[in-house]
Amino acid sequence: MNELFCKAIISIWHHICKKSSFFILTLTARLTVSPSRSQFFKGDFVSLSCEEDDSSAGWTLRRNTSKQQRTQCGDGWGTSVNSSCDISYIVERDSGVYWCESREGPISNMVNLTVTGGSVILQSPVLPVMEGDDVTLLCKTKTTPSNLPAAFYKDGSLIRKQPTGHMTIQHVSRSDEGLYKCDISGHGESPSSWITVTGDTLTCLCFCRFQHSQCDDNLMTVFALF
Repeated sequence: MNELFCKAIISIWHHICKKSSFFILTLTARLTVSPSRSQFFKGDFVSLSCEEDDSSAGWTLRRNTSKQQRTQCGDGWGTSVNSSCDISYIVERDSGVYWCESREGPISNMVNLTVTGGSVILQSPVLPVMEGDDVTLLCKTKTTPSNLPAAFYKDGSLIRKQPTGHMTIQHVSRSDEGLYKCDISGHGESPSSWITVTGDTLTCLCFCRFQHSQCDDNLMTVFALF
């Protein structure tokens, strides 16, 4: 479980789980990332957008990083452009969990972005992958061609070595969920990114007035217990 993800969820629920003992919140906005990946080189341009079902909801893009909690776009980072937030020169301290939040409480999906000052990244899906879909991972360097031989790892164990720097997982299932990274000899290793596999629409559950907090294993349903 990603610690920043849990902190983001729990900090949101502290704002909405005040009076009632039970909420079911369906996510009514979708956060997208362009380019659509979860890892970036320092200096890359990144645009995040809230795709809204209800344009009157007043969506705000927020993030949790290792240094800051629930800060919004424009508050020391990013530039708001309509329903998007542009980060013109992303750096390591921008690594964290990002989401859209409305005045009424509902939130979007969350995305976890990782920024590296190194020379290798793993291009992997930033959003959950549907069961049965094919997923292609690309191991990429900052300055050299993207077809260099690469080794791919899941949860710390070598999966396979590929001569062209990309690997396709066919017909993904829940067993394919995990922490992935790659390595290119002579260039280095990428950071790790979690790949989530889902078969359901995202729904968040909030239970209040208890004494501790817990996030479930697949990052899809969250129980915030106070």
